[in-house]
Amino acid sequence: MLKIHWFLPTGGDARDVLPTAPNANPRAPDLAYLAQVAQACDRLGYDAMLTPCGTGCEDAWLATASLIPLTRRIKFLVAFRPALLTPTLAAQMASTYQRLSGGRLLVNIVTGAEPAELARFGIHDDKETRYEQTGEFLEIVRGAWSGEPFSFTGRHYEVTDATTREPPDPVPEVYFGGASPAAEQVAADHVDVYLAWGEPPDMVAERVERMRKLAAAAGRDLRFGIRFHVIARPTAAEAWAVADRLLEGMDPDAIEAAQRDFAATQSVGQRRMAELHGGDPERLTVHPNVWAGIGLVRGGVGTALVGSYEEVADRIVEYQGLGFDEFILSGYPHLEEAYWFGEGVMPRLRQRGLLPDVESGSAPVFSFR
Repeated sequence: MLKIHWFLPTGGDARDVLPTAPNANPRAPDLAYLAQVAQACDRLGYDAMLTPCGTGCEDAWLATASLIPLTRRIKFLVAFRPALLTPTLAAQMASTYQRLSGGRLLVNIVTGAEPAELARFGIHDDKETRYEQTGEFLEIVRGAWSGEPFSFTGRHYEVTDATTREPPDPVPEVYFGGASPAAEQVAADHVDVYLAWGEPPDMVAERVERMRKLAAAAGRDLRFGIRFHVIARPTAAEAWAVADRLLEGMDPDAIEAAQRDFAATQSVGQRRMAELHGGDPERLTVHPNVWAGIGLVRGGVGTALVGSYEEVADRIVEYQGLGFDEFILSGYPHLEEAYWFGEGVMPRLRQRGLLPDVESGSAPVFSFR
């Protein structure tokens, strides 16, 4: 079975990629709006919601915790930076969250970032050091979750008898992404789900194969997830019209400024995203139904699955064939696009036996006749 996740827009939302576009109508990430998105996803049958981290977002732990009593079953994939917490505190927070939410926590470890963002948190270590620290961090967190006191001495941490009040049940699954060799080794050694950004199949297939070999050498198995935006409509023409509208809202100066930033990035994944199009609006369809237009101005994942419901379902099946069983999706705006995908594509995936049935709660609707 596939797992389909959505994105919780804790940095704000809009009808355009750029919230400054003339018709963007930006939406603040207040509790009322975040609850609308989360409750929609809960009802539609999404598995979890990825919640980002960074100074431009509301805190992921607090934002998602506020939504626990407002939702029934959906899980929260909480992103955080290991350098900002001691591993035992992180283990305690996750363990408490798991009990108070009824087992609805997943964790996304974020190590990579641009130097300016890291500096805001007082992090100045180089990339190799940060990934080495992440490996030790995850070893201690898992030890603290084990139910037995766990002691560890490494280069970055020394802890004695790390533990939590009770072991979390279930133990939260650990998600992690990164395209550099250091990141890939951390994933092979420590995580449950390795995440990739939405690159064309020939690019990600090679990485899946490499990661499988690295994990096998460590005596482990990995699952794989992939991150896309999505524009799904009843017809392909309708979907591409939305993509064209988003493109029209991207100011050329904003595209140029973003491309300068991407050219200077230290992120291997971000560089790969930018190289898909090189800032050229004529090079945006990088694979059938895979459109790189969002990456003209947006950091992080810059590709979207664009097409009819059937076409988007076909592309998901294609990526599943490469080894991806988890899809983290988003759209502009996140509330409406969650419905377009949830009511259009997910039923087709269920018809193909790729998603479990969802409690419909359907009832006759009065037609005034």
